[in-house]
Amino acid sequence: MTKLLDDLAGHYRAIINGLGEDTNREGLQDTPMRAAKAMQFLTRGYHQDLDELVNNAVFESTMDEMVVVQDIELYSMCEHHVLPFIGKCHIAYLPQGRVLGLSKFARIVDMYARRLQIQENLTRQIAEAVESVTDAKGVAVVIEAQHMCMMMRGVEKQNSKMKTSMMLGQFRKSQATRAEFLNLISSNR
Repeated sequence: MTKLLDDLAGHYRAIINGLGEDTNREGLQDTPMRAAKAMQFLTRGYHQDLDELVNNAVFESTMDEMVVVQDIELYSMCEHHVLPFIGKCHIAYLPQGRVLGLSKFARIVDMYARRLQIQENLTRQIAEAVESVTDAKGVAVVIEAQHMCMMMRGVEKQNSKMKTSMMLGQFRKSQATRAEFLNLISSNR
């Protein structure tokens, strides 16, 4: 175990004790360490690098029409309350002589989602990352998510969903391109 993990577990122990629980009781004895390990996993995106993640999986292609990757699950943590938000990410891009390996889209989403986040910034980070590794003529990202900070506490609205979008390049300039993308991701629902 690393010192960082031990320190994190100590903080969880203090939080649990601060709530009035006894971390020495059977059910809670290992909880601080389990929580520390879970938090490290849930925020592992801080320790990932875009270039290493893509690992040269950008390939020459004559494809120059829209490519859409839809319904990529995402799990993130609200930076305001450290509660989860869960949803789907839809990504489109207009290749310009090069395409990105399919699994890399999900890896890019995970890298940015596995940080303390707000959905608005997450949407922009994913779009800019795809644009930077593909040099595409345009990139579009839409995220739909449910936020536990709104569902479990505060206003407690169970059916609320937040949608954010980021349009770069041709998706921002061309209403027809944007409409095609939005139509593609809304069909089959």
